[in-house]
Amino acid sequence: MDNRGKRQAASIFGSTGFYIALLACVLAAGVVGYFALLRNDGTSNEPVQTVDNTVPRNSVPVSLPDEEPAEPVINDQPVSIPAPVHTIPEPEEDEETPVSAPAEVPEEAPGIAAEPVEIAPPVRVAPLAGETVAVFSVDRLSYDETLGDWRTHDGIDIQAEAGTAVTAACAGTVTRVEEDGRMGATVTIDHGDGYVTTYASLQSDPAVLAGDEVAAGAVIGTVGNTSLTEAGLGAHLHFSVTRNGEAIDPVGYLDYSE
Repeated sequence: MDNRGKRQAASIFGSTGFYIALLACVLAAGVVGYFALLRNDGTSNEPVQTVDNTVPRNSVPVSLPDEEPAEPVINDQPVSIPAPVHTIPEPEEDEETPVSAPAEVPEEAPGIAAEPVEIAPPVRVAPLAGETVAVFSVDRLSYDETLGDWRTHDGIDIQAEAGTAVTAACAGTVTRVEEDGRMGATVTIDHGDGYVTTYASLQSDPAVLAGDEVAAGAVIGTVGNTSLTEAGLGAHLHFSVTRNGEAIDPVGYLDYSE
């Protein structure tokens, strides 16, 4: 083939190739459009935005300030909480209210009987050691040698030497110290329980004063002869005892027989 024929063939094939390429583009565009329509049928018509997560080179990170917490609201007014109301259901008329039986009182345990406490009798001693020359006699008359007559005698007379110590027959309180017109220097002692003892015909100025507390056997004076109605007996002690104001036998008082 000569050069002329080669140029004609190249021109023909060049034109044909252009149309073939154009047809292929059209077919490709149709296929893409078809699949795009099928894809858009199941999605929304809103345009899809694409986010570019690429960080630019010269960008500076921005930090947001922390949010300040909200201040709490304080209520100064006191809050009153209503008290719970308890309602007691009223029993129905037909129902009987059960009556609770009284609680049984336990029997008291038998007490232990306290043993009686024995109280020792007070100490009593003879106020003077000597001879009894006149005895107690209030229920019958006795002869008085000094006055020369018969009369009662509310005590006993104990003879002893002048100046001999006279002691308290029992513990007690001195209630009276006096110079009696008939019985001479006299001391009276209250022993409690209604007992009172009297010591007469003592020497003047006894050893105790009214108000003194004395013990049994304590010296209260000395034997004298100051009693005018018993001066005939010489130096002696007139000793008498009363219980609740009534004269009793001093011998029985000293012997605890009263």
